[in-house]
Amino acid sequence: MAGTTALIVAAGRGHRFGARQPKQYLPLAGRALLYHSARAFTEHPSVDSVRVIIHGDDRALYDDAVAGLTLLDPVRGGDERQDSARLGLESLQDLAPERVLIHDAARPAVDSGTIDRVIGALDNLPGAIPALAVSDTLKRGAGDLIEGTVERAGLWRAQTPQGFRYSYILEAHRAAQGQVLTDDAAVAEAAGLAVGLVAGAESNVKVTTDGDLTRLERLFTRILVSRTGMGFDVHAFGPGDHVTLCGHKIDHDRGLIGHSDADVGLHALVDAVLGAMGGGDIGHHFPPSDPQWKGVDSTVFASGVRKMVAEAGGVIDHLDVTIACEAPKIGPHRSAMTARVAEAFGVAPNQINVKATTTERLGFIGRREGIAAMAVATLRLPA
Repeated sequence: MAGTTALIVAAGRGHRFGARQPKQYLPLAGRALLYHSARAFTEHPSVDSVRVIIHGDDRALYDDAVAGLTLLDPVRGGDERQDSARLGLESLQDLAPERVLIHDAARPAVDSGTIDRVIGALDNLPGAIPALAVSDTLKRGAGDLIEGTVERAGLWRAQTPQGFRYSYILEAHRAAQGQVLTDDAAVAEAAGLAVGLVAGAESNVKVTTDGDLTRLERLFTRILVSRTGMGFDVHAFGPGDHVTLCGHKIDHDRGLIGHSDADVGLHALVDAVLGAMGGGDIGHHFPPSDPQWKGVDSTVFASGVRKMVAEAGGVIDHLDVTIACEAPKIGPHRSAMTARVAEAFGVAPNQINVKATTTERLGFIGRREGIAAMAVATLRLPA
């Protein structure tokens, strides 16, 4: 049984928003709004898996939006949000998680503390939601006129993710089919489940208007500043029948000698990312003297620095690497190398550039004694 699975509800059409495409696929800080919503859960240490519920017409939009994230296969939603949530829950039956978090794709700024609080509350309750106490005076209106004042004591603004014990909320959703309830907590309440309240966050905005998207764009831009780092690596040829470059195995009459699998491309990229973070170098974090790294696939190092960036609250924007060698030929393998780098660093292929050059037969590279790589990484990190 898995511990915690997150379901991201992204099957809506967003007609009220008025955009030409569903709002979950609109750009926010360089990526689709859905990307940020899903990424908050893929990078949370207490969430074991993430699945997105999409509209049947949106598969191409979805694939482009979440490129670089590790997700369960998406499932199709239903006509109403409540139907979509139920279908998402039913799709998890084989996985049988202990807890499930149901989150609106239109809330891209959910923070890890909010997720922590919801998960923590499920130790003692079958359900819990993040919420903010209502502080404004509430008025009931008819057209342009006030009809009365609503007592605000005890009123809360509900947010997502809403968390539940999986078996309980699945049963509750099945029992609620045909009803129209406003959120998953209402479904749980209708089934008689106790649902707790934990502190939400003002930044956990649900995008419903252009103004909301503008506010979030400012928030994301204000928090993160651009940083650039450089990396360089070189390895000599030795006995072997292949080389590994940028995570891709290429048949060759010699191999490369060095740290781990001697992947000069990934080593240079890892150093570039660490440089942008001000985080030292690959030898500091993954010392070649440590036997655990002997012969290891260098994508492990890429995944490691990817996690460091995420823990620092940063985003990898772009990675550029140049392979310098006389042989093997890089061109036929560029697409495969790009895909491997994108997967290892958790970004989209269009954020990766792999290119090659020679030294016009000069120096050790020209004598075919080894291969070198130079890399540049662009990150956005908290100021």
